[in-house]
Amino acid sequence: MATPAATKRLTKEYAAISKSPPPYIIAHPSETNILEWHYILTGPPETPYEGGQYWGTLMFPPDYPFAPPAIRMHTPSGRFQPSTRLCLSISDFHPKSFNPAWEVSTILTGLLSFMTGEEMTTGSVRASDAERKLFAKRTRWWNSTGGGSKPIPGASAATSGSNSRGLGAIKAGDGGAKFRLEWPEIDDENLKWMKEKRIDLATGLTKPAQSTQPNCSPDVAGLRRRPIASATVVQDAQIARDAGQGWLSRNKWKVLIGSMLLYIFVARVLGEGNTPVAV
Repeated sequence: MATPAATKRLTKEYAAISKSPPPYIIAHPSETNILEWHYILTGPPETPYEGGQYWGTLMFPPDYPFAPPAIRMHTPSGRFQPSTRLCLSISDFHPKSFNPAWEVSTILTGLLSFMTGEEMTTGSVRASDAERKLFAKRTRWWNSTGGGSKPIPGASAATSGSNSRGLGAIKAGDGGAKFRLEWPEIDDENLKWMKEKRIDLATGLTKPAQSTQPNCSPDVAGLRRRPIASATVVQDAQIARDAGQGWLSRNKWKVLIGSMLLYIFVARVLGEGNTPVAV
């Protein structure tokens, strides 16, 4: 439970950050616990995180501001292990280095600055710019679905490892329940965005384009099928065609061949009759 001093300080800081939020940062305390803050960092331009929506928590100790918060980022980013406590000079890993004059806005500005750098610490990971850009494109999907049915690589880290456990950790695959509870309006925006972009809610990938060819009704489709006729049907059809033709039409090839043979026979007979006889 927060001390009166911590409650007064955090209430004042909430009013300040709501009135004048730092660039690319929004944050608020949980309705049920003023020591539990939720933030969203928007990836700054000209970084691999551009346009990404990075959600995390600050868990303040009861005696804040005389001790720093635990800092986690739940959204997979390619920079931090999801939902893992981060070792920073402004986090609970270094209580002696924390300055009571620092506020929530100071802490989150420092986190954003560290995120866009390459310095390594406990809870950070290495990834290529291409990988981080891919994570950035899928942040909205991950936040509002909890990673869907097929979490992206690295998301499973939120469910394992002693450093990821404890108050404030979020499990991948929760269906986005916690995010929806803390950010209902942004969750609605994410769902609309995913619908417009045709994002598969199970994978976070764009659905393949659908065929523009209209579907036929069963009756019309049946007309387009070409069933294989049986031998009986073929024979019956041939008989019917023959019945509608005359004898000469049905036997024209026989008549033609017979005429040619007759011509050859007559030519030979005439030729032999004209041969002179030797005396």
